[in-house]
Amino acid sequence: MRNTVLIPTYRRPQDLSRCLMALQAQTKPPYQVIVTVRDTDTETWQFLEEFKDCKLPLQTVKVTVGGVVAAMNAGLEVVEGDTVSITDDDAAPYPNWLERISAYFLSDDSIGGVGGRDWVHQGNQLLDDSREIVGQLQWFGRVIGNHHLGVGQPREVDVLKGVNMSFRTSAIAGLRFDERMQGTGAQVHFELAFCLTLKRAGWKLIYDPEVAVNHYPAQRFDEDQRQKFNNIAFTNAVHNETLALLEHFSFLQKLVFAFWGIFVGTREALGLLQWWRLHKSEGTLARQKWLASMQGRWQGFRTWNKTHHQASKMGSRVLSTPDNCFQMDKPS
Repeated sequence: MRNTVLIPTYRRPQDLSRCLMALQAQTKPPYQVIVTVRDTDTETWQFLEEFKDCKLPLQTVKVTVGGVVAAMNAGLEVVEGDTVSITDDDAAPYPNWLERISAYFLSDDSIGGVGGRDWVHQGNQLLDDSREIVGQLQWFGRVIGNHHLGVGQPREVDVLKGVNMSFRTSAIAGLRFDERMQGTGAQVHFELAFCLTLKRAGWKLIYDPEVAVNHYPAQRFDEDQRQKFNNIAFTNAVHNETLALLEHFSFLQKLVFAFWGIFVGTREALGLLQWWRLHKSEGTLARQKWLASMQGRWQGFRTWNKTHHQASKMGSRVLSTPDNCFQMDKPS
């Protein structure tokens, strides 16, 4: 089985170097390694020109549009392998990463995606907490991640995480990441619609904690600064989650999701109940998060509604991206 690895990168040459060195140490060498680089990223282009120790089948793709979605889609256009494994430039896959991934795809033709744990390094500390529930979408709209904390046996999930997710190329033929995702860099939740589309087509998504990468969260060069609140980044994340769920929910689920999102919510997308719970400890910050959440929910609905209004005029049905309608092959 030929394994392609896809790495979107932006202004992190030292992190990228660590990632590429980890790929060189794979027990199953990659067939193709694609690095997508912004045209304005002179630091990374210079690094790649001077990277003399590379023993990888390395291919670079120039991207002229900001954001991880554009980078991912540009990379997908040139994938030649039977599988494509996606990771971040600030990650370093375990030596048996590709070997374990290949074993899953060879074992079951109905598996469309495989992911695993990203062990998060925060400075000199390793985040080693554990969770049993990983990558689940509850029927009313709550998305449970925990990919970086997953323990236990391999199991089917609803969504994989961008830093450690692999797909059978025949399963994702014609499928691209949703270009309606908001954000100038990270575009949080970009994986959600992609994975749910595969699930709806009948493909299995497997999460195995042993399919692992080390993750060293690096600086972001956009409005999303991870743990630091930013109104625009918060709104964008809620917009992206809302849009992805509306694309894949039934009419009844949409109604329940709207009620739950407005009146309950989560810490990452506050409803009234979450705002009330947090306002005693976070004060005005909780109010800012709630307002950003409501704005994101509304913007997500407007984006979804606009797309489907346009599609109805054309008599077409949009699956995941407004610009790419396609018929996905189902697993045999």
